[in-house]
Order: sequence, then structure tokens, then C-alpha cells
Amino acid sequence: MIGKVFKAYDVRAIYPRPLNEKIAWQVGHAAAKYLLGSTAAVGRLDPMGRTIVVGRDMRSSSVSLRDALVEGLRDAGARVVDVGLVDTPMVYFAINHLDAAGGIQVTASHNAAKYNGFKISGRDARPIGTGSGLEEIKRLAAMADRQRIQPAGGGREDRDLWGAYRDFLLERFEPALRNGERRLKVVVDAAGGMAGVLFPKVFEGVSGLEIIPLDFEASGDFTHEPNPLIESNLDPLRKAVLKHEADFGVYFDGDADRCRLVDDQGVAAGCDHLFAWMVDARLRSRKGGAFVYDLRSSRVVPETIAKRGGTPVESRVGHVFMKAALREHGATLGGELSGHFYFEDHFGTDSGARTFVEICNLVARGTGPVSTRIAAFTRYATTGEVNFKVESTEDALESVHAEFSGAESSRLDGVSYDLGDAWFNVRPSNTEPLLRLIVEGVDAAARDAAFGRIKDVLGKPVA
Repeated sequence: MIGKVFKAYDVRAIYPRPLNEKIAWQVGHAAAKYLLGSTAAVGRLDPMGRTIVVGRDMRSSSVSLRDALVEGLRDAGARVVDVGLVDTPMVYFAINHLDAAGGIQVTASHNAAKYNGFKISGRDARPIGTGSGLEEIKRLAAMADRQRIQPAGGGREDRDLWGAYRDFLLERFEPALRNGERRLKVVVDAAGGMAGVLFPKVFEGVSGLEIIPLDFEASGDFTHEPNPLIESNLDPLRKAVLKHEADFGVYFDGDADRCRLVDDQGVAAGCDHLFAWMVDARLRSRKGGAFVYDLRSSRVVPETIAKRGGTPVESRVGHVFMKAALREHGATLGGELSGHFYFEDHFGTDSGARTFVEICNLVARGTGPVSTRIAAFTRYATTGEVNFKVESTEDALESVHAEFSGAESSRLDGVSYDLGDAWFNVRPSNTEPLLRLIVEGVDAAARDAAFGRIKDVLGKPVA
């Protein structure tokens, strides 16, 4: 069963089969062994290096999985600090706030409520994924037998950190928004996920914000799919933005580490275009520095970074690679096409709440509607990410290379090709026999011509 629940970046599966409380205990025991076994676990506020933070989302299965996970952690000698019902970025904050050895959030992110899982982080909220420790945790979990171990009797403490988390986030708001000199009307769609818990606790009472809530009730299931990349999921938000004549709207995934912007006209902004806007604003006020973007992003992103005097850093797709690149290059910001945005002042981690603050600041600092201001960064034509089902990803990639062998290419993640007036990346999915493609061109004609050539090789895209 263990092999079925470990994925590339986390532990995630359908509850109760194959993921259940037995496996939760094994994961907890293994994660504690791994996190506490490193000398890097010893911190300033936690000199014994025994503290591991645990949080959970609102899924019906999260309480029992959390309890079993905590028992596994304690049986391996960890001192558990349970921060309760929180968004995933709150766990990242808590790890750093408490100087803990690591942390685990019980969540399955944007997956349907029948799924659950564990996002594991190390000291400083460094991600634990494939290549950074998850394989070892999987190995230790497979060997963990509750009937044969002598419990080490680690402690457990419940801790409410919402006040500290609120202060931390509100410090990053423009003063004009905090004191009400500048006012914004914003529609927030939580889809029944953790943003519905987060917003009343953190953003209620901010003088410059009028929040119009959609689906804030965290009942254990989602009111609609909490995936901000599926355009139809944004329809209620679009309608509400237009109905209330809001400045903009935001949509969060299930554990609130991703945030998608909808402008004042009800149009969903590309996350790469939003990132280009963020970068442009940062580099206008503070010259220089590195900015990390995933290789699927529009070419406008590296062009904007370079134009304003920054250093563009291209990264593989995935939070493990993005966070590593941010740390390696000392980057200020990072952005993925998926809606994960990474902030130096949020420990180099991704946060939907911090992204919301950044969007508010962008809007408050300038004039004109959001739709007009983000239009400057949408000058290229894109297909968005398109999936192709193939029998062999390796054979399919070879066929693509044969078709485009004369073009300049790179192999950072899958293969990227530059055709001059169009460019594209095609890469294998981490979990399915799929190739994921994104094509961009100087105009729609160039984009469509390149896309047509690729379809001749790969066949019909899947819906």
C-alpha cells in the first residue's frame, strides 16, 4: 500500500483505500525519524531539535488522519505542535516562527474531497520531495511496524498561531490599505476550501478592504472543484466580480497555497502575466535581483525581468525545484504557471494569502483598472497547457525531436524548442502517461502553425 500513496512531491491518495490511518501512522513515524535524524534539525528556539509542526485542512478524513500521523510522530520521539485547521502556508510560517525541525500539513490540495495526503517540509520549510528526502521517508515508512516498536513518548501541544500569522501578513500590506486611505472591493472564492477559514481570521477588519465572500463555509467537501486552472471553475467568481463591480476577484485552491486573479472585466489573468506584473513593479522600485519562473511561462516574463535590470532564472516545473532555485539564487520572487507564487519574505515558499497581499498592493499603488494594467503583459498568443495521451512518453518525445530537430532546443524539463516566431515546451506528466504541451507565438497565426505541426506528431489532445 505504501508504494501507492507516495507521489513525486508529497503523499496523496483516495481515503480510506489506499490511504488510511495505518499508513498515516507509518508516515508520521518515518517523517519524524528522517526530520529528527539530521543535525540540521537543531534550531535556536528548539535546541533539542524535536519539534514538528502539524496542521490540517477541512476534509472529513483530515482529523482522523491527523491523529494517526501525530501518534506516529510522537512514537518516534517528536514533540508535536498542532496548529489546527489551517492553510498550508500557515504551516510554513509556523515552522519558521517556532524554529521547528519541520512540519506536515494534512491535505490533498486541489484534489476532490475523497482524496487526502501529507505535505512534508523540513527546517526553514524546505520542501521534502523526490530527490530531497521523500524516497527515504517512503523507505522508513515501509519498515515501520507499530506492533514492534517501543513508543518514545514525544509530547503534543495545541497552539493557536492565527494572531501571529495575521500580523506577519498584514505587515506586508501597503499602509494606505491598512489605514483605509485606499479602498478596494474584492470578491474571494474559497470553493469551500481553506481560504474560507483563512480570510475571516487574517483579513477581516482591514480598513481598505471590502471582501465579498463566495463559498467560505468549510464543510468538509468542496462546493465546486478547487482547481484554479480549470476555466469553468472560475465562472461564479467572474459573475460576482461583474455583479458587484469589484476591482478584481481571486480564486483559491483547496489548501490555499495557490491564487488566481480575475480582473474587473471578469477575465482570468494568466498566472505568468500576473507574475510579469509583479516583477515589473518590484524592479521599478528596487533595481536588480534574481526572479525565478517556470519554463512554461510566457516569454514576456524573462523579457520583463531583463528589461527592468533583473536576472531571470528559469526553473523546472514543481515547488521543490522552484524553492530550491529561489534559495540558490537569493531570488526575491518566483512564479509558476499553475498559480504558485513564491516570496523571499515568506521564507521562499508559496502562499495564496501572500499572493493576495501582493495583488492588493499592485492595484493600490497605481491607477486604472486591473484589466488595463495587466494587458501590457499579454502581448503573445498562447495555447495554455494541453495534454496528449501517449503509449510511451519517451517514444513520443523522440518523434517530436525528429520533427523539430533543426530548431534550437533545451532539455531542462522535457524539451523546449524555439522556432523563431513560436516556441513550445513538451514534458512528461509526473503521474500519468501524458505529455503536457504549451505553445506560444508572436501572434495567433504563428502559434497555430506550430501547434498544428505538433498535433500531426502527437495526435488529438485529450479533453
